[in-house]
Amino acid sequence: MFTESLVKLWEDTGFVALTWQSLIMIIVSCVLIYLAIAKKFEPLLLLPIAFGMLLANLPLTGLMNEPANSSEAGGLLYYLYLGVKKGIYPSLIFLGIGAMTDFGPLIARPSSLFIGAGSQFGISVAFILASLMGFSPEEASSIAIIGGADGPTAIYLTARLAPHLLASIAIAAYSYMALIPLIQPPIMKLLTTEKERKIQMKQLRTVSRLEKICFPIVVSVLCILLLPSVAPLIGMLMLGNLFRESGVVERLSDTVQNALINIVTIFLGVTVGATAAGTEFLKPQTLGIILLGLLAFMFSTVGGLLIGKLMCWVTKGKINPLIGSAGVSAVPMAARVSQVEGQKANPGNYLLMHAMGPNVAGVIGSAVAAGILLSLFS
Repeated sequence: MFTESLVKLWEDTGFVALTWQSLIMIIVSCVLIYLAIAKKFEPLLLLPIAFGMLLANLPLTGLMNEPANSSEAGGLLYYLYLGVKKGIYPSLIFLGIGAMTDFGPLIARPSSLFIGAGSQFGISVAFILASLMGFSPEEASSIAIIGGADGPTAIYLTARLAPHLLASIAIAAYSYMALIPLIQPPIMKLLTTEKERKIQMKQLRTVSRLEKICFPIVVSVLCILLLPSVAPLIGMLMLGNLFRESGVVERLSDTVQNALINIVTIFLGVTVGATAAGTEFLKPQTLGIILLGLLAFMFSTVGGLLIGKLMCWVTKGKINPLIGSAGVSAVPMAARVSQVEGQKANPGNYLLMHAMGPNVAGVIGSAVAAGILLSLFS
């Protein structure tokens, strides 16, 4: 009897149900946790994603189980994941980004919009490659948007066009965003000369409060009239920025910038990571999506840098092309990488605010690209 009890107890443990796929994903999650803590690779994103991945691959927990019927309860993470699936978290993240971001550099140098547009080059490349690999237009669109380096936009688009790919695309998008400090610098050094990287840029003009208040209103009207499908993203982004710039709703702005976006980041990160169950994730199709996402991200960086070099040539050396890499919409990570690489070449270089213009333009550009894909294939 005692022996049978021990056997039953053992059979009820997760050790019996462990698969080789789960073991691989547990190891991957531990590596990502190491990178987040020891190397500080965007820990606010990478740490919850990695731990969610760890939880998803511990057997028999039922954390992501869907309820069998209305009278039964599902897993905790299943309910939290509905915010991803229904597109709620991406819009709330955009609300927080808008409240945290100063659009002044973009207003002061509107030409940054060209860099933001050029940085969507990877989306086009990945769409073509994915189509050639046999993915449907809806699937190819969802894969291609990874090139925008915008996790919320990738989730928003994929949930509408190819929800069955949501797990792999969300993991790829957020992982590449977190690994920007590793991916972008080699491309930046390859496409720019040392002389270009040393260019010091003049201080941007001062943007008036009226301009900052009018900007989110004008952009909302123009973008949403042009592409109504992106109203949740553009609308929340600009509302958050209006909270910031109006100067009359400090409490709302503070809540959105801190408490709200922190809560949503935790829920989004953990649940996105929890979709990476080894049995579903370790498939040839998933690996192909991750590879295409990496290529999309790299080509987007290339597109932004080439536009930056063109602007450097047009202005006769007044624009440092390194700010072109910030045209991908990972705010403010990409701008910080431009700053770091600029200071490596010239310790007196301060490119952060200059890079924030293309960075903000990239956010708007990726949302517009998503709207175009939705209009074409939804």
